[in-house]
Amino acid sequence: MNILRASAIIEPGSSEPIAEAGSTTDGARTYALCNVRAVTADAVLEPARIDVVDGVIVDVTAGGAAGRAAGPNEIDGRGLLLVPGLVDSHSDGLEKEMKPRRTANFALGYAIAAFEGRLRSSGVTTVFHGIGYQDKPRIGRSVDTAREMTTAITRRGSSTARRVDHRLLYRIEARDAVAVGPLLADLGAGLLGPRPLVSFEDHTPGQGQYRDVERFAAAVAPEDVPDGLSLDDYVRQVIAEAERQAATRDLNLDRLSPLAHEGAIRMLAHDVESPDEVRAAHRAGAAIAEFPLTLEAARAARDLGMHVVMGAPNALRGSSHSGNASARELVAAGLCDVLASDYLPPAMLAGAFELVRDGCCSLVGAIGLLTSGPARLAGLDDRGSLAPGFRADLVLVDDRGTWPAVVGVRRADDAEDATVFG
Repeated sequence: MNILRASAIIEPGSSEPIAEAGSTTDGARTYALCNVRAVTADAVLEPARIDVVDGVIVDVTAGGAAGRAAGPNEIDGRGLLLVPGLVDSHSDGLEKEMKPRRTANFALGYAIAAFEGRLRSSGVTTVFHGIGYQDKPRIGRSVDTAREMTTAITRRGSSTARRVDHRLLYRIEARDAVAVGPLLADLGAGLLGPRPLVSFEDHTPGQGQYRDVERFAAAVAPEDVPDGLSLDDYVRQVIAEAERQAATRDLNLDRLSPLAHEGAIRMLAHDVESPDEVRAAHRAGAAIAEFPLTLEAARAARDLGMHVVMGAPNALRGSSHSGNASARELVAAGLCDVLASDYLPPAMLAGAFELVRDGCCSLVGAIGLLTSGPARLAGLDDRGSLAPGFRADLVLVDDRGTWPAVVGVRRADDAEDATVFG
């Protein structure tokens, strides 16, 4: 990522500044970004000018600074693509930052700060961290770990030093008899946003994401298999334990459902497989179908007015790594509202551009899956669009190469001089 410093934008592949921006006179909070290709909710304005005051977009107009030097408090974008800051509704990347290898652990505070750099370089300005409330210490998820992450993320999210807006996505394993109580006790305690997002998930082999048991077995790390058990024996053990906990699934859902119906939480039905399963989740209060496994499930969710989320890595690859529905197929059918990073933030922009190359949707539609779509899903009505009144979370993208490259990012409440992108 090229860093935009000294009140200037550095053109990709060059050490020459695109344009010097004059020193601001209104508390360093007023500037105009000119000569960009702005992706709005309806069109790509080319060239366009974006006027910002105190971190809020006040005007978006066609034209601006093309063919002339930038004036005071103006930045010449030299025709770069301008999109709203990306909103990532489901990110598990922090877990990998904390523990990139099985035997390598890093301090949580460091991991959050380091992960912010990965997010910024991917154009993400708002992120929902998946917090796994599960009693599965063998895979690094426990109530204690979840609480530590919630506390640390909330602390960083409240700091003026933060480089992205941090939010929480509470994840509860459906058949876990231990974690749902602590999750209910913690809901809102570390809330960074309008109301908690809660993902209800069942990863039992033989159904859902792993309805093909062989795919589940292939995903099991050797060190996860207890000593003295073969892989086949371990898989059978996992399935048998899940079957014994079938009643727990219903009890957990019964505890979350009233909160969803009251509007106290927004519940996500994770890895829904069939229209019947979608309808049952909707009756339980789910407003979002997250990573539906089939086209039929996604269509049923859309018919019920639910938001539909797919994974950006799926869109980038062209298929699901678990053999489930293709994000490209759902987008082309008009059955997807949001692309989330899942585990790979750079896949968001890259996946969106692949959707356009593949003819699945327009550039406007693809960027909406990363911005306005997830903002609406989460109830964040102040961001996700290049329009007057919205937060000036702005991302400059060089789309001239094979893959889109983020050149500069500016959040509405970044602490530096308003003319500095970085």
